[in-house]
Amino acid sequence: MLKRKLLTQISNLVVFGIFFLCSLSHGLAQIPNDVKENLKIPDEKEIQIITTHDKSTIIGRIVQIKEKEIQFKTEFGVIAIPVQNIKSIEIVPSSSIKNGKYWFPNPNATRLYFGPTGRMLKKGDGYFADYYLFFPAFAYSLSNIFAIGGGMSLIPGLNPDKQIFYFTPKIGLKATENLNIATGALIIRIPDYDDDDNDDESDVSHLVGVVYGVGTIGITNESLTIGLGYGFVDDKLAEKPLIILGGEKRISRRLSLVTENWLLPGVNDPLISYGMRFMGEKMSVDLALLNTLGKDIFFPGLPYVDFVFNF
Repeated sequence: MLKRKLLTQISNLVVFGIFFLCSLSHGLAQIPNDVKENLKIPDEKEIQIITTHDKSTIIGRIVQIKEKEIQFKTEFGVIAIPVQNIKSIEIVPSSSIKNGKYWFPNPNATRLYFGPTGRMLKKGDGYFADYYLFFPAFAYSLSNIFAIGGGMSLIPGLNPDKQIFYFTPKIGLKATENLNIATGALIIRIPDYDDDDNDDESDVSHLVGVVYGVGTIGITNESLTIGLGYGFVDDKLAEKPLIILGGEKRISRRLSLVTENWLLPGVNDPLISYGMRFMGEKMSVDLALLNTLGKDIFFPGLPYVDFVFNF
């Protein structure tokens, strides 16, 4: 009798265990994969950003994980959040939280205005850019160390055969938190504009551009970029290099100050630029002024505008 009672209790425990595991696995199956991956107690140098299904955003750290809820520590104390209410969990460095707000990554860290920085796009990332409205371009990273890009002019009324085409390959050589080095080229096809819609075998296009090496020191929110390049026209390489010097300083969550300056061989007065970058999580807009150090084009300078959309 006692033996039968013991067997019955064991059987009930097994059934209960199976039921519990099935219920738990069913509950986990309803949780998105990105939530499952980040549903953990983070490292001390990391912060978690939880977005709930009602579009609330909570910044803090998971301190305890229970069956149906988590204990989440925020600057206001520890709160309980039901797991089923979580839409996403993002893990970011603690340094990206400033005054209780999340400073998303710089969406245009691989460029100053037009010139490149030493940073590379991550594999599979890319962007579409437009300079002065009539010069669209794109870039896409095939790996963490190799990206390709290009574009063309879209000048209204100009014959498609007379538009400018450009190609921008880039290779990463070194990548650390505070130092990034890359090399690449800007290759531009310049069509012949001498004739007026007359087909002439003497009409040829030319390839001009620059091959360069560039290094960026500092983090994405505060950095200095130095580059050295040699211009070319067809198969003729310049004897003296051009120098690029620029930098960026992020002063708020959505605003950076940017400067990009060029010293060209044979030109006494450096070309300088200074302005602002307005940022969103996927897009940036640059507004700047171009001028020379020697003699003003006009005070305070020629306007410059571009926008970049990341994908």
